[in-house]
Amino acid sequence: MIFESHAHYDDEVFDEDREELLGSFHGQGIGTVINIGASLAGCKATVALTQKYPFIYGAVGVHPSEVGELNEENFALLRKWCALDKIVAVGETGLDYHWPEPGPALQKDWFERQLVLARQVKLPVIIHSREAAKDTLEIIQAHHGGEIGGVVHCFSYAKEMAREYLNMDFYFGIGGVITFNNAKKLKEAVAYIPMEKILLETDSPYLAPEPNRGKRNTSLNLPCVAQAIAQLKGISYEEVVEMTEANARRLFGL
Repeated sequence: MIFESHAHYDDEVFDEDREELLGSFHGQGIGTVINIGASLAGCKATVALTQKYPFIYGAVGVHPSEVGELNEENFALLRKWCALDKIVAVGETGLDYHWPEPGPALQKDWFERQLVLARQVKLPVIIHSREAAKDTLEIIQAHHGGEIGGVVHCFSYAKEMAREYLNMDFYFGIGGVITFNNAKKLKEAVAYIPMEKILLETDSPYLAPEPNRGKRNTSLNLPCVAQAIAQLKGISYEEVVEMTEANARRLFGL
């Protein structure tokens, strides 16, 4: 069964058909989903989804674009949620320099705090890094990220950067971008990364693969991603599905 390692089914774009959509997954070969908290409200909703659906597990963290909402009181909530049985990772957390706010200093501070939290609660981290390759890597290295473990979600950098994360035994979340014609560097990186370190993800509702690019993304599009990886690796679609599920279960302790 396909293992969806990164989706946001708490997002309001799923409000009209969430139950119907999630209910269709098993029949379409989607076996397990990790729902990712990206804000405090998203984390709360993620916890609720894990309690409602047996096949959904969760990650709790605050996305770099949302760290302005963090303070000591609600950071304690993250720690509390981490103790729940079906919460299997801290994140997504990291750095995003695409927009000017929040500023880099605030992003770095809360990124480091979430890395420390992951180490303390013994959970892997889910890393978001956009236009911030150097700073993200330096912070993870400074915190001995290899001892924490985790995945670089929506990996978008070149194979030289992939090598640095492989040296820390990290995993790589690969989604719809791998199907884009202009994703040359990513395709080179995926060809280089061992299959034992690749996870399937969608980042739903974002980044739908070809031929659905620009539309709302869901885990039902994961076969397109798996097929693209199979072609790059010269292995079967079934092998990609089987290996990425095993990888995700190993990383998240399932």
